[in-house]
Amino acid sequence: MRTSIATVSLSGTLTEKLTAAARAGFDGVEIFENDLLASRLTPREIRARCADLGLTVDLYQPMRDIEAVPAELFARNLRRARHKFGLMRELGADTVLVCSSVDPEAVDDDALAAAHLRELADLAQNFGIRVAYEALAWGRHVSTYDHAWRIVEAAGHPALGTCLDSFHILSRGSDPKGIEDIPGEKIFFLQLADAPLPAMDVLQWSRHHRCFPGQGGFDVAGLVRHVLRTGYAGPLSLEVFNDVFRQAEAAPTAVDARRSLLALQEEVGAAEEKPPSAPVTSAPLTATPVIPVPVVPTGFAFAELVAADAEPLTGLLAALGFARTARHRSKPVDLWQQGEARILVNTGAVVRRDGAQLAAVGLESPDPGGAADRAEALLAPVLPRRRAPEDAPLDAVAAPDGTELFFCDARRDTRHTDWRADFEDVGQAPAVPGVRRIDHLALTQPWHHFDEAALFHRSVLGLKAEESVDVADPYGLQRSRALSNADGTVRIVLTVGAAPTDDTVHAQHIAFATDDVVAAARRLRDAGAPLLPIPANYYDDLAARYEFADGELETYRELGILYDRDEHGGSLRHCYTRTVGRMFFELIQRDGGHRGYGARNAPVRLAAQHAVRTASALGGAG
Repeated sequence: MRTSIATVSLSGTLTEKLTAAARAGFDGVEIFENDLLASRLTPREIRARCADLGLTVDLYQPMRDIEAVPAELFARNLRRARHKFGLMRELGADTVLVCSSVDPEAVDDDALAAAHLRELADLAQNFGIRVAYEALAWGRHVSTYDHAWRIVEAAGHPALGTCLDSFHILSRGSDPKGIEDIPGEKIFFLQLADAPLPAMDVLQWSRHHRCFPGQGGFDVAGLVRHVLRTGYAGPLSLEVFNDVFRQAEAAPTAVDARRSLLALQEEVGAAEEKPPSAPVTSAPLTATPVIPVPVVPTGFAFAELVAADAEPLTGLLAALGFARTARHRSKPVDLWQQGEARILVNTGAVVRRDGAQLAAVGLESPDPGGAADRAEALLAPVLPRRRAPEDAPLDAVAAPDGTELFFCDARRDTRHTDWRADFEDVGQAPAVPGVRRIDHLALTQPWHHFDEAALFHRSVLGLKAEESVDVADPYGLQRSRALSNADGTVRIVLTVGAAPTDDTVHAQHIAFATDDVVAAARRLRDAGAPLLPIPANYYDDLAARYEFADGELETYRELGILYDRDEHGGSLRHCYTRTVGRMFFELIQRDGGHRGYGARNAPVRLAAQHAVRTASALGGAG
């Protein structure tokens, strides 16, 4: 029998994946959509590359959330499908995978699902394409292969068949014997994968992937409340099996563990809250810990970048519209400002060999002393600060990745110390703001500190954590988790890259909020700053997914602007500079209350950055 492999099963760029599959002796490939969107090859060029390698394109996948949806949404789905089918014809693929819907608007109506799939297959047939319908194990209404087959059979269309996936069938405990009842010609595709059996799965989960309370998804606090109501007076003890912890240093892991228990006791009401004016006390675990009440930051006072050679960085800041407005009276630190966005450039600190990086963050706080007390009570390392007698007495602690966090007084009146009083004016006025403020910071974490960092920012700073998100990187997966305050004036995104042994692969970045990203991007380009180029395939896909005003999409294509829309109609437009050292910048425009970060666009952005890095390396090599 012929053999095929999905490109999602391999790491690297699409070209690298195709070459690897051919060299391994596969006859064909399934092209995963994200791989195509992130590729700089056109669909026709991909087809030619496959032919040169002796590969057939056996499947294009996936097409999601098509069937059993309201009429208006289905009409949009057909519009999207028509574009995809045209693309597939250029790609040389004659079969498309359609997954059973997980859309919240999908209804439990097999007759409607069959009618929609029949109409989709009718459209596909016009392009010479077959539709293979697959039951996802987590499908909203269709989650088993026999259910999917009943719908396909009811639709009764020659261009509609089923796709059988061993994982989706066996993970649900379905009996595969029923496959014999499906005519062989209606099985359009077979996908194979193995996985631990359910009993083994739980054991492996237990032995390798436990984490400290507050780092996972279990309601540990609810369980502890039940225990405490019994009158239990013994210890809260951690028994955690975790491969990451077993490879990390014992001392910081123990601090992380203790912090998790302190935060847990606070959550269940077993910790005594300390008002801001009371002294901090250190209590043993067997006693009631005294923890200052949370002091949630209200904004970003500044972000501090360190660089041995500041010229590339300051040139980029100038192109972004920032002005050098002040210099520290006793240190080689300059203040660059635009609107409420303030960047400190420090040329006196020790810098890694790979250049500019984010070293410190100033957080505006309604009670800096209380915030520092809470951080210390939750075992955050308090940082000694060398300062002149006249310098502002800012409290600072270290985050798990080493980033310094300064608590700055948000009141800004003569009765309180303002950190900006340490800086002397240099005569340059801030530019007319195209940038309004810092929208969010993205901090790359060492691979073994990701969960610790999420717990730290949630418990120490009082930020609310969102669910973790995995996005496809050309060489693996990048995991990220966003945390924010209630009104979104402080947003921090923690990321851990695909290469755990090389934390230089993924740079940090600062996102600047703007009311007009098109105008801001044009100013940046006209100032000669390098914008990140985005593949044309991405914009072809946008054209299929959304409707735009005349010329709008062409503008985005010209400037490398990415676009996303949430389920509430909010929109996100954003673009990126190229990387300087370990830093790059993002311009971001949020409309309609959009609170996301463009996770759908992240694989394309990551692939584009890898492409630029590779091209630069080749150019540097001569």
